Amino acid sequence: MPHSHEGAYRSQGHHRASRAKRWIIVVASIAVLGLIAWPVMSYFEIPPFTDKGKPVSFGNDEPAAGGTGGQAGGQNGAQPADSKVLMPTGPKADFRIANSLGDGTKIGVVTLDGKKSGFKGKVWVWAPPQYNDPQYKKSGFPVMIALPGGPGYPNNYWMGTDLKLQSSIAKWSKEGKSLPFILAMPVLNPDEKYYYDGSDIPGQAKMGTWLTEDVPDLVKQNFRTLKSRDGWAFMGSSSGGFAGLKAVMKYPDRFKAVIASGPDIVPDSPLWAGHEKEKQENNPEKLAQELINRKGPDVYLAFQVGTKEPPIVMQHVKKFMATYGKGPVHTMLREIPGGSHNAHTYVPSMGEGLIQYISKNMEGPTPAS
Repeated sequence: MPHSHEGAYRSQGHHRASRAKRWIIVVASIAVLGLIAWPVMSYFEIPPFTDKGKPVSFGNDEPAAGGTGGQAGGQNGAQPADSKVLMPTGPKADFRIANSLGDGTKIGVVTLDGKKSGFKGKVWVWAPPQYNDPQYKKSGFPVMIALPGGPGYPNNYWMGTDLKLQSSIAKWSKEGKSLPFILAMPVLNPDEKYYYDGSDIPGQAKMGTWLTEDVPDLVKQNFRTLKSRDGWAFMGSSSGGFAGLKAVMKYPDRFKAVIASGPDIVPDSPLWAGHEKEKQENNPEKLAQELINRKGPDVYLAFQVGTKEPPIVMQHVKKFMATYGKGPVHTMLREIPGGSHNAHTYVPSMGEGLIQYISKNMEGPTPAS
């Protein structure tokens, strides 16, 4: 009998060991499946595998009491009156995570009720890795307002991570090619029916005011920026390239540079019908000549056009440069070999001279010594 009990005990121990082994295999399998499934769940934004929609704070900046700016995180203290830096003025916006980059930076989104334009729409923002670096905690950062082509509504395609605009800026700034820009990515149009040319067309939504006043105000309210126009630029493709070009030419006292990719050169929205005077007031050709006549201020216009784009695009850009690229109107052109009228073409090409061109003529953050 003892031998029988001993055999039974051994048999039970063997079964327990087998069950334990099976459980280890099951747990390990679940862990492996979890590692595989996590990026899939995250890609399809299935909670709790994504932080999309959660609040996001871009650093420790807090507007000063009373919303007058001048403080940051309660540590930096008031800026001297002659400082180039504009601390966040408030009110603080309710940014939510729209996308995450591999370096840990976030693209936030907020619905902005434009106080000056009367237009309400989405704006996406991204701050470069340097923004939270302690050595830059008292520094203002340059801002690039990035505009899409196409309808530009209800989204701005630069807010996604597939075009790699944000990661490219981060890479180029690390390499010394680019300033570490804050990116602001607003919707370009109020609907998908018409193009509004980034302008205040009479009787329509004031998209010019939205892009050149409300969106910059949002950034100033929530980020450490630079007071002068040396810290403000546009970039855009196609119709967004036109809107950025026009904004810099119309308001050279506020914005210094633009990267315009495959842009229109003159306003062409059908909504201008019956408003020729206002249309010409938003024509970059007319604005360039006015800037030349009054001898400044200097602006820097970086164009790029793919060799596979419709020939008329290149023709118009070259004609504009030949006619108006003088005096205070500084221009450069990169012809993209084999490039098409496509945002996927434009982003990598920006690193081949254009981002360097505007960066060397703008102002960046100053690290603590």
